[in-house]
Amino acid sequence: MNSKKTIYRDAKHGRIAGVCAGIAEYFGLEVWLVRILTVTAFFLLAGPFVLVSYVACWFIFDKKPQNPDTMNYDQPVEVSGKGWRNSGSGKNDKVEVKTRVWQAGEPPRQAFHDITNRFQTIESRLRKMETYVTSREYQLNREISRL
Repeated sequence: MNSKKTIYRDAKHGRIAGVCAGIAEYFGLEVWLVRILTVTAFFLLAGPFVLVSYVACWFIFDKKPQNPDTMNYDQPVEVSGKGWRNSGSGKNDKVEVKTRVWQAGEPPRQAFHDITNRFQTIESRLRKMETYVTSREYQLNREISRL
């Protein structure tokens, strides 16, 4: 398995071309921090060099693919059966908690609330499934399937 990361332009989260957003995602930083560093470097260091570098990165970095060619097994799968349906949430299951202000991710309090909401949703789905499995409808469907 190849764990090599690739840097992309993230036009969805970017302002101009998504170069700063792509660099922030690659290094695990907040986008605002990379933008501030870029603007500061433009005004304080060498303006033309930073501008040319930004434009070069704009052309060199590939645009972030929306649907990767490889199968992502972390995404929820929609499954249905007799009397029940598991609809995928469509959310990314990973919750990244930031330990420092400049790191990408959610603040700990927000991450706790998100995880709590996910567990409550899962628990309610599990209760619905248990209700169906212990119902007479399930037993009837099972007996009909055996015929």
